[in-house]
Amino acid sequence: MKFNTYILLIIPLFSLIYCQTENTSISYGSPLSGHMDNGVKLPYKGENFVPYSTLGFLLGRTYVNSRVRDIIVETYKIQQTKSPDVIFMYGETGFENGGPFKPHKTHMNGTSVDFMVPIINKDEESIPLPTSVFNKFGYSIEFTLDGKFKNYEIDFESMASHLKSLHQISVSMGYGIQLVIFDPKMRHHLINTVDGEYLKNNLKFNTKRVWVRHDEHYHVNFDIPTE
Repeated sequence: MKFNTYILLIIPLFSLIYCQTENTSISYGSPLSGHMDNGVKLPYKGENFVPYSTLGFLLGRTYVNSRVRDIIVETYKIQQTKSPDVIFMYGETGFENGGPFKPHKTHMNGTSVDFMVPIINKDEESIPLPTSVFNKFGYSIEFTLDGKFKNYEIDFESMASHLKSLHQISVSMGYGIQLVIFDPKMRHHLINTVDGEYLKNNLKFNTKRVWVRHDEHYHVNFDIPTE
């Protein structure tokens, strides 16, 4: 039997064993002060989503609670059906065991996720946010208050749709969303979208600017059981 044949047989077997032995994550404390057991990585990429950085992924900066992973993956599936041409990008989440996660002040117990804003280019095409080591993997990008940066513009309709789906999927799984952090001076763009009224009535947003602006990404704290 050729080597390639062995590989084709081993990979499905390994995947089956992994799925059977994966334990549910346990989060302790809060995003500000906590840790996690059995953290899981977000999938590297899918049909409509990519990570903020391959390096960040390989360095283990995209671990979450397994329940959070399930919510995120299912939401991307929903968005693929609702808007198949939109590309989403997730940002940093946390370490496998949680704990301090510099330069972030939170992300300590596997319930916090950064999502980079979906954008469109000058041809009105959905593209991933241009991230690299030169712009701190997207985190140092500065959008104007009307959501523009160079030849790019924040796709607030897709962002609002994504947040709505995140909330609906969370609730359908028996959980929720504790808080969404996004620049308060830009939030009216979300409220003015098709799904804006839903967000206004169902999500809690920060009312004051936090220590970093949060214009190039929106931070979500998921409301799941913690120890």
